[in-house]
Amino acid sequence: MAHDEIVKNAGKRMDKSIEAIKHEMAKIRTGRAHPSLLDHITVSYYGSDVPLSQVSNITIQDARTLAINAWDRKSIPDIEKAILTSDLGLNPISGGDVIRIPLPALTEDRRKELIKVVRHEAEMGRVAIRNIRRDANHMLKELVKEKEITEDAERRAEESIQKLTTAHIGKIDDILGEKEKELMEI
Repeated sequence: MAHDEIVKNAGKRMDKSIEAIKHEMAKIRTGRAHPSLLDHITVSYYGSDVPLSQVSNITIQDARTLAINAWDRKSIPDIEKAILTSDLGLNPISGGDVIRIPLPALTEDRRKELIKVVRHEAEMGRVAIRNIRRDANHMLKELVKEKEITEDAERRAEESIQKLTTAHIGKIDDILGEKEKELMEI
């Protein structure tokens, strides 16, 4: 594997880590209603688990309420059950074809708790990025040891990997800042 491939591979892995962080952060509920809050919920539909978005349309009714329009009326009880048993602590209210999900306002204690959670998620992301950097640098050292690349090429590749690391950690910090700001909004 050439040194530029190692750098490219490290960049791809770091991008995946950023996507994973975004996904985890989306699950953490702020006071505002957003359809992505329900992204990870699956519904038992005719014997198989499918994402909620494949059996319904999820819309924002107002700042604190989500509305779910099920495409099949028979699936409404299953959708309600999936939301109730999720880790979100939400109580769906069914009214005919539409399921409304009011989001309770966050208490100050809950906000502080959630900020600790998002900071922990961000730190886990930073650690993942640094581990990718370490793995890539280790692979470069192996190439030098096997005399497949020069030490100059290794140094240039390490610099590229460090730039990637710095950029990706910056992205995580931006995501964290945005989420903290969102959590503090009342």
